[in-house]
Amino acid sequence: MIPFTDEELMNPVRNVIDKIRPNLALDGGDITFLTVKNGTIYVQLQGACIGCSSSGNTLKYGVERQLRMEIHPELCVINVPHGMEHQIDAL
Repeated sequence: MIPFTDEELMNPVRNVIDKIRPNLALDGGDITFLTVKNGTIYVQLQGACIGCSSSGNTLKYGVERQLRMEIHPELCVINVPHGMEHQIDAL
């Protein structure tokens, strides 16, 4: 169980994502932090990351790994497809 509220996770998650962003930009990609719900982090990959065959690895072994190392080892990250932002509760 994650010992933080969703609200407590917001700023630390933003900070880690801001650290990751320059690495994605090197390949023409980007990431947008959307929200945290029930300890799950919702992001949206942007730019060249959309449709990239490596985007799943980027999410799992780049973004999620960094968040787990810096914040908590049980964090989970989900990429929200474009146009689905308003349906996060259904994901």
